[in-house]
Amino acid sequence: MILSQDDNISIITQEKATIIELVKKIEVLYPKFKNNNIIVNLTSLEGVNVSDIVEFLQISNKHRVSKQSFVIVTNKVNVEESLDEIIIVPTLQEAYDIIEMEDIERDLGF
Repeated sequence: MILSQDDNISIITQEKATIIELVKKIEVLYPKFKNNNIIVNLTSLEGVNVSDIVEFLQISNKHRVSKQSFVIVTNKVNVEESLDEIIIVPTLQEAYDIIEMEDIERDLGF
């Protein structure tokens, strides 16, 4: 797991471990970036599917309740087949765009 910071965005990049291991690491390290928007970059992993994305649902819901964005980046999952409760985009740029839009919505009180 590679953790980087870009302003108020924590970017978590996974290269080798399984999704389950990554979710466990995020839960352990969550206090470190709970006040930031989070991007989980899974683009380097092979074989990511919808059931893998479901593993992030609990932490995503927890993070979104605290008025922060949680976005997963992968081009391996068909967005039409994914969950409505979690945001999945195919590129890192789209993740930044989603966070920017959600920040604007929060500023406007939505």
